[in-house]
Amino acid sequence: MAEYHLTTPMTDADVEKLRAGDVVHLTGIIYTGRDAAHKRLVDALDAGQSLPFDPRGAVIYYVGPSPARPGYVIGAAGPTTSYRMDSFAPRLIAEGLKGMIGKGMRAPEVKAAMAEHKAVYFGATGGAGALLGLRIKKARVIAYEDLGPEAVRELTVEDFPVLVINDCHGGDLYAVPELEAALG
Repeated sequence: MAEYHLTTPMTDADVEKLRAGDVVHLTGIIYTGRDAAHKRLVDALDAGQSLPFDPRGAVIYYVGPSPARPGYVIGAAGPTTSYRMDSFAPRLIAEGLKGMIGKGMRAPEVKAAMAEHKAVYFGATGGAGALLGLRIKKARVIAYEDLGPEAVRELTVEDFPVLVINDCHGGDLYAVPELEAALG
């Protein structure tokens, strides 16, 4: 396992060097979105409309952050379960999305799209939302404000810690033999 510091937007070369089990510290802009926002994003694409952000090289974080306390830019920002986005993810990956951050396993269709279009799935630590929120330096809603916590936000992150769960080469940290090897 290797450790990388990457800056968004990500490139094909960034994605190709990553392997399941690698530790990555992301810096730059990432976007948020959960299932309701994903449905709207895909509906917009189906209607021939542009997205509220350029998906090429983008990373999307499956999170619905809590409100910010005074003096903070955002509240707790822990990952949500990723399978709820599985029916939408292949379409966004085909549009150029390079990274997704969440928790839990992905559907075979998502893994196939990641291999075909060179994308990666990162895991963030569930239950550590308050700590993850400290790595977010700026936050602003850019679309679908009516969704409240599920609105699409643009986050500026610094050394945001994630773990590669699925790489573009078919590596899967949740596959039992690889998980056992990673845990030693």
